Amino acid sequence: MSSRLTDERLDGVFDQLPLLAGRPRTLQQLSGGLTNRNMKITTPDGVYVARCFDTGANLLGIDRDREHYNSVAAERAGIGAPVLDYRPDLGVLLLQYLDGKTLCDADFQRDGVIARAAEACRTLHGGPRFRGRFDMFERQPAYLETVRRHGFAIPAGYLEHAGAFAAAERVLTATDTTTVPCNNDLLAGNFIDDGDRMWLIDYEYSGNNDPCFELGNIWSECGLSLDQLDELVTSYYGCRSRCRTARAHLQGLVAKYGWTLWGCIQHGSSAIEFDFWAWAMERYEAAVAAFTGPGYARLLDDVARAD
Repeated sequence: MSSRLTDERLDGVFDQLPLLAGRPRTLQQLSGGLTNRNMKITTPDGVYVARCFDTGANLLGIDRDREHYNSVAAERAGIGAPVLDYRPDLGVLLLQYLDGKTLCDADFQRDGVIARAAEACRTLHGGPRFRGRFDMFERQPAYLETVRRHGFAIPAGYLEHAGAFAAAERVLTATDTTTVPCNNDLLAGNFIDDGDRMWLIDYEYSGNNDPCFELGNIWSECGLSLDQLDELVTSYYGCRSRCRTARAHLQGLVAKYGWTLWGCIQHGSSAIEFDFWAWAMERYEAAVAAFTGPGYARLLDDVARAD
């Protein structure tokens, strides 16, 4: 975290934002935030969230201007928190606080939650186009170059599975090139349920992408079974589709393999107290089990085969 965003200087930073300047306030650090600090700010006039990020080194390829632009687009779509201020020089994106329940993996086991998550994705994906694109087949090589350049550790045998990763790229790009505005990082904690609607937050990795990457990444990050992935895909598209469920499944494996390197970069560089290596290995081992399993060739075939 940038020195100007330490606890001792947060008040000084917030005093430079017109909505907060000179107002009494209480600060509360919110959970999550593996690349930034999220502060809940309560004032007599309103409640806000400040996403506070490092203005220095950026090894993860996060484009903060794009995050801001796409956060505004998500707000316009009716699915993202209102954006109130953006000060890249201070490392702050100020948002309206959303009063609701932040989901956890267990919530996706409750009746109706998967369908509501699918509806939220459809709302985002039907909204204004995002700036930039997100493609894990571009992001993974960039992360690998960062790992090599800085000498960060990666799992033993990681590169031995490049062939399986490339096979996924070939079949995915040969069968569909549709892109929509995607969050691309919908772990459970990025869903907020206010009782009336589901909101989607955190657009650090947002960009136009295959909608099945979004669905597959939800499967990967939220602990869904393959049956629940089928439910998610069916809810999203409005009908059951074997090839689309297979596509989302394959994109979820692509996400696991690519995000592994994200964890390796954080393990080697982040000052945050979190076991990034275990996080990375969990995804790597799941990806490898699928890549080397007897069903992988069939999964590739199912993606290529029309319903």
